[in-house]
Amino acid sequence: MVQHSIPSFAGLKSALSHPIFKHVQEESERLGQQSFVVGGYVRDVLLNRNSKDVDFLTLGSGIALAQAVHAKLGEGHLSVFKNFGTAQIKTQDWEFEFVGARKESYRRDSRKPAVEDGNFEQDIDRRDFTINTMAIDLSQEAWGSLIDRYNGQSDLKQGIIRTPLDPETTFDDDPLRMMRAARFACQLNFEIESKTFEAMKKFASRLSIVSQERVTDELQKIMMAVAPSVGFKILFTTNLLHQFFPDLAAMQGVEVIKGHAHKDNFYHTLEVLDKTAAKSDNLWLRWAALMHDIAKPPTKRYIEGEGWTFHGHEDKGARMVVGIFKRLKLPLNDKMKYVAKLVRLHLRPIALTKEEISDSAVRRLIFEAGDDLDDLMTLCTCDITTKNKEKERRFQDNLAQVQLRIEEVEERDKIRNWQPPIDGNQIMSIFGIGAGREIGLIKAALKDAILDGDIANNYEEALRFVLAKGESMGLSKKNNE
Repeated sequence: MVQHSIPSFAGLKSALSHPIFKHVQEESERLGQQSFVVGGYVRDVLLNRNSKDVDFLTLGSGIALAQAVHAKLGEGHLSVFKNFGTAQIKTQDWEFEFVGARKESYRRDSRKPAVEDGNFEQDIDRRDFTINTMAIDLSQEAWGSLIDRYNGQSDLKQGIIRTPLDPETTFDDDPLRMMRAARFACQLNFEIESKTFEAMKKFASRLSIVSQERVTDELQKIMMAVAPSVGFKILFTTNLLHQFFPDLAAMQGVEVIKGHAHKDNFYHTLEVLDKTAAKSDNLWLRWAALMHDIAKPPTKRYIEGEGWTFHGHEDKGARMVVGIFKRLKLPLNDKMKYVAKLVRLHLRPIALTKEEISDSAVRRLIFEAGDDLDDLMTLCTCDITTKNKEKERRFQDNLAQVQLRIEEVEERDKIRNWQPPIDGNQIMSIFGIGAGREIGLIKAALKDAILDGDIANNYEEALRFVLAKGESMGLSKKNNE
């Protein structure tokens, strides 16, 4: 278990060096309110983690305190959320949240709590985990002192995630806290205390009352962890993953027929994800790693004499990306298209290693991948997870040969982001016809001829090809062309 050192009293005071902390103390005193720094900032200070996201808890109006502090601070943008009784100040580098002490109660069928004014103890009691219940006193007489009602310091030192109250009550009240438990365990490399973990299993189905946007927000934070697999394994074991991402959960397991077994595609995927995370902070490349084999369950077949096959899983997987992104409320834009493209192409570089690498095959790969070719090669490298060192060396050497050929062909032919020398409008002008099926057929044939190396990538040869192709289809060149 990871042991964490906790800074001294003086160390806590040093975390209050930003002018806003003194402004909060002075304006709280003027308003007759007592205020504290609470939650994640306190936790991160104690873990020596850099944080510029601060929550202030005040025994009174959080909005009034924020307005007074903003006027005194003289910088940043103030946002007031009257319906929630909260306010926020954003500067270039920092984000400060202000809220009055609250207590909350939940209806069984709703994810929206009824919020009422409360005292300090009630506000701390309603928080998710002991490591987030600690507070730093900002009063003049107790400036910088730590308040720790639930022994959060000990759990920080031991690397433990546990709820301050009974975990069944905590998760029943706000099921998103189960996702947060997985996220904190993943981000901090902590363990979830056994009673808390069992409650997550018991209340997994309760996650259904939480909006998908909030669930996905936590999932995205897990995706950006150093080792995302830690969070996904927790989500799988507790059955939380099955509630919102059944396609991924379905990848777990090994089936054996006549002594032939396929690998566990779920754990293989998590290994690929971790390897990708070690190489790149690109969130969407990590999503491509997570989704690259997503269609293996529906395409799995056992064929006598061939064993287990997953034919077409790359194409089906690319199509599945769209539906999964819609369901998870992920962006349906170029990010989704990028992920789908990498899923669709992820076998192509590896396939090239199994045959004589022709220039035409390399040109097609460069053309189809475009600016995402380097990311595709990263994904392919990370997709090699064999434990056989000799096989791994051979696979990596083969990919290196493909990479070398890509560089040679790209240097010579300049195919990346290439467009044919003659476009559809020009073809219509050449033959004096409007848009139609013939134009599409000629464009596709021209593209294939150049990518296959049948003609050179220049206007003169392209024009001769287009004229010949058009003539074979019964089209005549306009006299003035």
